[in-house]
Amino acid sequence: MKKLFFLFLFSTIVSCGKKESESFNKTETKEETPIELGEKLFNGAGMCYSCHKPEQKIIGPSIVEIAKIYKDNNANIVDFLKEKADPIVDPTQYEVMKTNFAITKKMSDEELKAIELFMYSFLK
Repeated sequence: MKKLFFLFLFSTIVSCGKKESESFNKTETKEETPIELGEKLFNGAGMCYSCHKPEQKIIGPSIVEIAKIYKDNNANIVDFLKEKADPIVDPTQYEVMKTNFAITKKMSDEELKAIELFMYSFLK
């Protein structure tokens, strides 16, 4: 009988302890800004970072070059990423970029706009 009582007491304490620690450890999550979301997508799921660096041409043009050209021409990066607009920065690299449209076409307008805002954030 004593064993049963201690087993019951132990299981009660353990289960209550878990509930307390779960609610105690909950922290408010900071809401992402569109630029932070864009950075996360650019460097993550979008895999853009593998070809585009902030101020250096690697495979594709730099982020700064892309943002400047799109801003100067009042063009839309989102339309390009949806493959609804012709390339204006470096058309010779278009064939390489085409493989990435499979990724960007699956993104929402909000996600693509976030990537665009992230890229524009490099302009001074």
